[in-house]
Amino acid sequence: MPIQKFAPMTKDFPTFDCDAHVTEPAWIWERAKDWLSKDELDALKTTMWFDQETKQLIVNGHAGAGIGSQRIGGTAGFVNILTSAGPGLKHNIQRALNVRNLNLKTALTKEQANYIDHKGSYEPTARLRDMDVQGIDQVMIIPTDIDTYPWLQNAVGAKAVCKAYNEWAYDYCQANPERIFFAAMLPMQDPVFAAQEVYRVAAKGCRVALVRPVDAMGNYPIQPKFDPVWRAMEETGVVYGMHPFPATGTLKPPGYSAQYSGAELISKTVFSSGLPHFFLTNVQNFQAEAALWVTAVLMSGFFERFPKIRAAVFEASSTWLSFLLDECDKFYRLYRNERQMVPLKRLPSETFAEYCVTGFEGDEAPPSRLPEFYRDILAWSSDVYHHDGDDAWRAIETMRKCELPDAYQARFLGENARKMYRISAPKTFIRERVTEIERPDWWPTEDEVQRALEPEAGIVRRRGEGPRVNGHAQEGARS
Repeated sequence: MPIQKFAPMTKDFPTFDCDAHVTEPAWIWERAKDWLSKDELDALKTTMWFDQETKQLIVNGHAGAGIGSQRIGGTAGFVNILTSAGPGLKHNIQRALNVRNLNLKTALTKEQANYIDHKGSYEPTARLRDMDVQGIDQVMIIPTDIDTYPWLQNAVGAKAVCKAYNEWAYDYCQANPERIFFAAMLPMQDPVFAAQEVYRVAAKGCRVALVRPVDAMGNYPIQPKFDPVWRAMEETGVVYGMHPFPATGTLKPPGYSAQYSGAELISKTVFSSGLPHFFLTNVQNFQAEAALWVTAVLMSGFFERFPKIRAAVFEASSTWLSFLLDECDKFYRLYRNERQMVPLKRLPSETFAEYCVTGFEGDEAPPSRLPEFYRDILAWSSDVYHHDGDDAWRAIETMRKCELPDAYQARFLGENARKMYRISAPKTFIRERVTEIERPDWWPTEDEVQRALEPEAGIVRRRGEGPRVNGHAQEGARS
């Protein structure tokens, strides 16, 4: 059998992955009756329910909603971008497998697709094995269908959905409570329900509660109606986890205010203008939502009204942050005398440094070149098992290329997150990289991977159409 090999690496500190994902399995709904009251279960069934017969998620009466996190187990001819980035399944390997799927003769079989559907995405024992290979000592798990929850129209149903997910996630963590932690979902449709859920999950030891930057009606957290949620976080010490996830629009409720977030505007521009590449919707829109949230909470005095809250900015990278904080400081100095709101007690940048951390991914080099700025506010996220995820070894490799001292690596890859979450370092941790993974016979060879990386490999041609020259099709042999 072929062996996938990796360069030897070591580390002398424990890592903490502050943002990795699970894919919500169908049995969350099957077991919901174990955790919900009759009224909650009835509301759940009419709000968000996985139909076993059709294998569809039904949300607000719409079948086939969500982004497919329940599609687990592998589908022939399909690389599941939600469960693919397990140990050693780097981006170039994914590319090779996707190129195979362009041709019916080489497309992945059900068995092969099942092999790259990483079971750790929904089974904790498998995840712990993967973490050992990925150099991840501790992890904070976050749901995948996070974009669906804010759009639930029935507040009681939303409460039931969040409770059902949170109970499943808590149970998932019990496989090793010193290594796996969960971020809770909150039913922000009703701030009183959301506050109740904060208290409930805090009693279970939950460290983080997730909130989208804006609610379903375009409201940012500075709205007074959300105050009960923030007071609950202050009293419990649960961290405010701000996780952007741009809405596609299919689940927007009646009466939507059209107060689009920056992310939604970027998405509308991409689709309406016919841009040939959609990477903007997976990069800039996340950053846009996060940047608007950071600006709103800092310039409004949010943390001065709720001084015990601590917040984490998830899945938005971090390179943009230094520029944004500088601009906030500059704007405040210039217009302080004209400010209509209560004056701030400190500069926005100082407030962020006191109350927040921001996530970054392992291939993101700029933070390693500005260690003094990011010293206490940077926390690594793998984003596994999503297709763009990667392991701790990739992050260390990036940092070492930037010649970042080990003390900063330890901070960025674990210490800052544990301090924010009030989590102790593990008693033992992974020190050496696994350098060999045994693969099945069908695993892509290095030659195949290199061919797949060529731009032409990703082009599907009409029958009888040869290669293109200067953008024009040339008739000839079949490709």
